[in-house]
Amino acid sequence: MLEELKLSVYEANMELPRRGLITYTWGNVSGIDREKGLFVIKPSGVDYDKLKPEDIVVMDLDGNQVEGELNPSSDTATHLELYRAFEKIGGIVHTHSPMATSWAQAGRALPCYGTTHADYFYGEIPCARNLTQEEIDEGYEKNTGTVIIETFEGIDPMHVPAVLCKNHGPFTWGTDAANAVHNAVVLEEIAKMNLMTELLNTAVKPAPQSLQDKHFMRKHGPDAYYGQKKQ
Repeated sequence: MLEELKLSVYEANMELPRRGLITYTWGNVSGIDREKGLFVIKPSGVDYDKLKPEDIVVMDLDGNQVEGELNPSSDTATHLELYRAFEKIGGIVHTHSPMATSWAQAGRALPCYGTTHADYFYGEIPCARNLTQEEIDEGYEKNTGTVIIETFEGIDPMHVPAVLCKNHGPFTWGTDAANAVHNAVVLEEIAKMNLMTELLNTAVKPAPQSLQDKHFMRKHGPDAYYGQKKQ
């Protein structure tokens, strides 16, 4: 079932250690088949050195495990909530990458200080609030998704395909699993750049809005011209 999607999600998961975004098993990637209403996700706690494409678990959008002998990621309920709420996303990544997680632990959103950020994210990358004790006790992973969705009220998730969860870490998403991983890599680099920027200039301000608009729209706007046109 969904063998091609499972392979692509497996490959996306394997990109995380290659890019230095995870330590041990601190991460997961999923991808969704919207037509079938099914998504696939890394199994919980499986070492990346031992992970195989056939280990990837198939879930439906009601939270039922459809295929796979292993338990799905402990973050599956978060992925599920995001797939339900953000209908255009095709893949989700969660890591504890050091720099992005440091900003999350500090409770800091990532301001847009330059064009690297603006090429990928339209405006600041928000930091979601802490869950309440009740939200933690009654469904921690599900409510992590709910709080992310709450944070994106009024924000297009395709324009800002990332969030920092306070005292936790980052989630990113994209058009598919590979694109979500790409965004996770860029997020980590932006977190590094922002830290160094603030160390160099404690009074730094976000980049001018006109510059942010130009860089985001030339890649993602209706008249985008960055890159090569598809034949």
